[in-house]
Amino acid sequence: MHPAIQCEHLYGASNYEPLPVVLVRGEGVYVWDDGGNRYIDMMSAYSAVSHGHCHPELVSVLAAEAAKLAVVSRAFYTDMLGRFLQKACEATGMARALPMNTGAEAVETAIKAARKWAYTVKGVAADKAEIIACEGNFHGRTTTIVGMSSEPQYREGFGPFAPGFKLVPFGDARALEKAITPNTAAFLVEPIQGEGGIIVPPEGYLRKAMKICREHNVLLIADEIQTGLGRTGRFLACEHEGVHPDAVLLGKALGGGLLPVSLFLAREEVMAVFTPGDHGSTFGGNPLAAAVGTAAIEILLRDGLAENASEMGRYLRESLARIRSPLITEIRGRGLMLGLEIDPRYSARKLCLRLLNEGILTRETHNTVIRLAPPLVITREQIDEAVAAIAGVMVEA
Repeated sequence: MHPAIQCEHLYGASNYEPLPVVLVRGEGVYVWDDGGNRYIDMMSAYSAVSHGHCHPELVSVLAAEAAKLAVVSRAFYTDMLGRFLQKACEATGMARALPMNTGAEAVETAIKAARKWAYTVKGVAADKAEIIACEGNFHGRTTTIVGMSSEPQYREGFGPFAPGFKLVPFGDARALEKAITPNTAAFLVEPIQGEGGIIVPPEGYLRKAMKICREHNVLLIADEIQTGLGRTGRFLACEHEGVHPDAVLLGKALGGGLLPVSLFLAREEVMAVFTPGDHGSTFGGNPLAAAVGTAAIEILLRDGLAENASEMGRYLRESLARIRSPLITEIRGRGLMLGLEIDPRYSARKLCLRLLNEGILTRETHNTVIRLAPPLVITREQIDEAVAAIAGVMVEA
């Protein structure tokens, strides 16, 4: 066993089962292992590395700010945070933003905001607010968030869970409307379910959900932590249906593939529920994160990464569709967020291990779907190389 792998096994918790490769360097869409072997990264850290590995401009911004001022907490103003929040609000059309670190923290922030809005604005009785989420959702790993999961493994052994959540089938607008009561504060939804298996809802679902929420005075909160920031071919995946939610969650690629950065963004009435002392984070909105987050958004817009995701995603999908293999039963997704549904008689993990040997990094979801979500800077030539390897594995398996 490789010494690095052995060391992780000896001292680390067994909460991950990584593929057996030790990565030491990255550049653009490529990563290298400690033996000098090069791989095309078709995962981009679950969309966190949308700009590509070690983007030189982002690394430069990180180094410059780290040498100047990195963390002082929100006890004081800094010269970086305001610019970051302005850039994010202008890009999303939201009124205000609250910075956190991980995606799960942004979701927790949204839950707190929705509940307090329900009590102070909508008039829901104390401690009666409900939030509706979807079956198959993935919003994070905290005990509150897994309490609204329908995945047994995420919940088993971690209860008791917080009350106040309902689940409805993803993509079913009628079920959403039926679940709403006078105590409903918000509907929390992923435009495309990532961990659920790259599940795309029926066309018009988000538009219907927005209409239903408006009619019933319910907040529509879009979890765009994976789908946002150009991943699906638009800055936000909601834009494909012209939907403007009451609140949006961003994370992953917001940190430029260098550090965790997340945001809860909302319209004025929703964000106004927070007063000093209600919520906070020692590291949330630190100057280092703000500098990198600002640059990450600027580069994404300046270099047309969403447009490239749209064009290259279409090309990748068309190329995959030409693979003639009984292993692939469906290709799902949008932009550069695609999933290959694998015949359940075959192991998706074993296929990922074979792809690893062919220089392609990706992972399975629920052992039935292979995720393909490369950095948004990927080119046609790199897609051709990846698809050729995928075709070889699928045809020979």
